[in-house]
Amino acid sequence: MSESSPFPPRLLRTRLYEQVAGQISTWIDDNGLQAGDRLPPERELAQRLGVSRATLSQALVALEVVGVVEVRHGDGTVVTAGHQKTSRIVEAIRNHADRLPEIIETRDALETKIASLAAVRRTDDDLARIDDALAFMAADVEAGGRGVEGDERFHGAVTAASHSLLLARLMDEIGDLIKETRLESLGQPGRPQDSLAGHRAIAEAIRAGDPAAAAEAMHAHVAMVSDVALIREAQ
Repeated sequence: MSESSPFPPRLLRTRLYEQVAGQISTWIDDNGLQAGDRLPPERELAQRLGVSRATLSQALVALEVVGVVEVRHGDGTVVTAGHQKTSRIVEAIRNHADRLPEIIETRDALETKIASLAAVRRTDDDLARIDDALAFMAADVEAGGRGVEGDERFHGAVTAASHSLLLARLMDEIGDLIKETRLESLGQPGRPQDSLAGHRAIAEAIRAGDPAAAAEAMHAHVAMVSDVALIREAQ
């Protein structure tokens, strides 16, 4: 017969953005919103819930990651999923936040090597695709967007420039997980501009044919990506 622990079970700390995400989920259900319906503007929703805009934005990003809503530039926040239990949504958000550090660690290992190889193996066509991705993201950010698609295009172009089939396959394997970190990072205030600057530093090193500088620039970029509120709240 095993002895019982002298300590009470550890209480699971609920993060504030998780609570707010749960409130939003409940509000969606209570108001009968379906896929395609819009949520109220963020300022109004924050006032209704009695939270700051920053906390609300964090909760919306978490809901976007687990597929409940989509934050569209110029079109507000749109419901993308049907009815789900609020408890399951909050659990999915919590599980995602807990595994974020491992996702970013893996991304750093792969993309740092990819950038280094790209600096050695890139062709003129590769550089043109990298430049096109930078221009696409810059235009989106300048228009007030988050630059999510441009970010994806840039990293895809750098991966292609490495001319490593195996590394490309590994990146594809974790593509959905990287998309989650991309949404969280670019949802941080001022992050799209910072991410674009990081991309430009990577591109400059690749263009210069400097593998060490390219690896360093990519590592610095992924380190910045890892500084997201969902991880800080989880620690």
